[in-house]
Amino acid sequence: MDYGWISVIPPLLAIVLAITTRQVYLSLFLGILAGWIILSDWNFAAGVAAGIESLVMVFQSPGNTRVIIFCALIGALITLTQRSGGVSGFTLWVQRRKLAQTPRGAAAMAGIIGFVIFIESSICCLVSGSVSRPLFERLRMSREKLAYILDSTSAPVCILIPLNAWGAFVIGLLESERVEEPISVFIRSIPLNFYAIFAILMVAFIIITFRDFGPMKKAEERARSTGKTIADGAVPMVSAEITSLEPKAQIPHRARNLILPVGVMMIMMPLGLYITGDGQITAGTGSTAVLWSVIAAIAVAGALTVFQRILSVREVFELSLKGIGGLIPLAILMMLAFAIGDTTRELGTGVYVASLSEDLLHPTLLAAILFITSAFIAFSTGTSWGVFAIMVPIAVPTAMALEVSLPLSLAAVLGGGVFGDHVSPISDTSLVSSMAAASDHIDHVRTQMPYALLAAAAALIFFVLFGMVLH
Repeated sequence: MDYGWISVIPPLLAIVLAITTRQVYLSLFLGILAGWIILSDWNFAAGVAAGIESLVMVFQSPGNTRVIIFCALIGALITLTQRSGGVSGFTLWVQRRKLAQTPRGAAAMAGIIGFVIFIESSICCLVSGSVSRPLFERLRMSREKLAYILDSTSAPVCILIPLNAWGAFVIGLLESERVEEPISVFIRSIPLNFYAIFAILMVAFIIITFRDFGPMKKAEERARSTGKTIADGAVPMVSAEITSLEPKAQIPHRARNLILPVGVMMIMMPLGLYITGDGQITAGTGSTAVLWSVIAAIAVAGALTVFQRILSVREVFELSLKGIGGLIPLAILMMLAFAIGDTTRELGTGVYVASLSEDLLHPTLLAAILFITSAFIAFSTGTSWGVFAIMVPIAVPTAMALEVSLPLSLAAVLGGGVFGDHVSPISDTSLVSSMAAASDHIDHVRTQMPYALLAAAAALIFFVLFGMVLH
C-alpha cells in the first residue's frame, strides 16, 4: 500500500518530540507506535501490539543484533581500561610528553585519532572518545565539543575510504546495479563528496582557530567559566559510574593497559573484514568484524589486569558486567533506532520522499536534488546506510539516462546521507558519538547542527556548480 505523505509522520513525530521533550527513548517509541498504527489500518490496539513486536523483530537481523551486543560490550572495555589504570596512564603519558597540554591540543588529538582510524565509524568514535574524554575534562572543555569532533571525523572520513565496511557496502550496491568497474566509480566519487570533505575541513577550522559559534560557543563558555563540561539537567549517554570509574588503589598507571586493547580492536577490524569476506576486505561483514574486535579487546584488557595482578578473574567478570550494565540504555536506544528504521521502510517513507524529487530532475540539477533528497531521508529515518540502499538504485539509472556524471551523482547520495545522519536526533552514528563523549544526545545534535548546515550549504553550491560543468 502507498501511504504517501502519511509515511513521513512517524519519523517526524519522533524527531520533533526528541528535540522538544529531550526524551529520546520515549520519542522513538512513540514514533514506532505511530508507524505501526498506520500500518494496522489505524487500529490502535493492533498497532501497539505490532509496534512492540517490531522491537522483537529487530533481533531477527544478525547484523542488528551484533551491533546492539557491541554497544553493550563497549561498556566492559571502558570499565576495564579505567580500573586497570590504562586511561589515567595514557593521560599521564600525554602530559609527560607535553602533548595536548592546551584545549587546542586536546581537540587536535581527538581529531587526528578520529581521522586515522577509518576502519569503522563506531570504533573511530569510541577509540577517540576513550582517549580524549579525560583530557577534555581536565582542560574544562565541553563534552558537546568532543561529541562534535567524534561525529565529524567518523562517518565523513569512513565514507571517503573504499577499504572499510562503508566502502564495501556502497561498492556492493553499485555491483547490484550492474555498474561497470564499481570500485573505480566509488574512487572517482571521493573528491566529489563535498559534504564529507567540508565537514572534515570544518572540524579542522574549529580546532585550529577555536572560533565557535551558535550553541557550541555557549557550551564552551559554560565549560571554561564554570568547569561544567555538561549542562545542568543534561543526561549523558553513559552514566557517571562508567565514565568516572577510578583506577584501583595503589597500582601503577600504565598507558599500555589502554593502548594494547585499543590496538587489538583496531587490528581485528580489518582482519575480521578479511576473514568474513573470504580474503577480500571490501566483501567483509562490518557488524561481525566490529563484534569480534570488541570481544578481542575485552579479552586482552582482562588478561592484562590478571597477569599484572591488578584484578582477579572474578573481578574482571564482575567489572565487565558492571560496564555492560552501564551501556544497556545505549543498547536499548540502538534497538529503538533500528526499529524506527524498519518502520519507515515498511511505510515506504524513503521511496515516497525520493519520488517527490522525480519531477524536479534536471540534468544540471540532478546532483543537488539527489543531495537534498538523500539528506531529508537520512534525517527522517536516522540511517545513512538505509539512504544508500534506497537512493543508489534510483541515482544510478537516472544519472545514466540523463547522461550525468555517475561519480558526481553517487557522491551527492553519499554526502546527503551523511549530512542527514549528522543533524538527525534519531541517528545511530550520532548516538554512538554522544555515548563516546558521554554527552547529552540532544545537546550534541543541537550544537553540531549549525556546523553541519554550513558544510551542507557549501556542498550544495558545489553540487550545483559541478552539475553544470560535468553535464
